[in-house]
Amino acid sequence: MTDSLLEAVRMRARALVSVTRFSQFAGVGVVGAAVDNGVLLLLVELAELGFVSAKVIAWVVAIAVIFTINESWTFSTFGAMSPRALLKRLLRSYTVRFGGFLVTLGVYTALIELFGVWYLLANVVGIGVGFFVNYTFESLFTWKVHRE
Repeated sequence: MTDSLLEAVRMRARALVSVTRFSQFAGVGVVGAAVDNGVLLLLVELAELGFVSAKVIAWVVAIAVIFTINESWTFSTFGAMSPRALLKRLLRSYTVRFGGFLVTLGVYTALIELFGVWYLLANVVGIGVGFFVNYTFESLFTWKVHRE
């Protein structure tokens, strides 16, 4: 590994180790998990959607809420505020979080299908596992905190 590549890795790792930002991101994640579970509950119990379809819709809604809060609080000092810059970050956020969603969905589905875990509990566990993927990639790719 060249010195410049090693330094780039170190710089990004240091940027991730912000107790304040991590705590804010986690707090926003709790709000997002509540929205996700609330929408999931409504869709499964009232709309009678299947577990996976309901989870996909719940994720889309929760990410919109999470992005809005993160944009105005956790990462408020990162990035331009023009409508175009905001739209780019929103699209990047959904793209980046799709990786975390796949992790979450995999855990969620496995817990329900293989182990008979209640779908809301399976969702919380899946979200918890996907959290670290989301924090890392949102920080580095959506808001680019290492450029601080």
